[in-house]
Amino acid sequence: MFEEIKTALEEEHDVEPELITADAEFINDLKLNSLELADLAVLCEDKFGVEIEEQDIHTLITVGDLVDYLEAKQGDK
Repeated sequence: MFEEIKTALEEEHDVEPELITADAEFINDLKLNSLELADLAVLCEDKFGVEIEEQDIHTLITVGDLVDYLEAKQGDK
């Protein structure tokens, strides 16, 4: 799952691959804005078949947070 998110960040948001780690923060480290975060959320919803609650988007600070969230949601199915 991490690799798919990394690829999406590289291809859709032009993030340098070496910057993308589990601890990388979307806003501070990867320089994504709120619109880009929303776009990433939609992309992940489509790719992984889970719904990311709007109020949860703001709690996903790092790439690792997003991976953990998606894995937990997939486990709920």
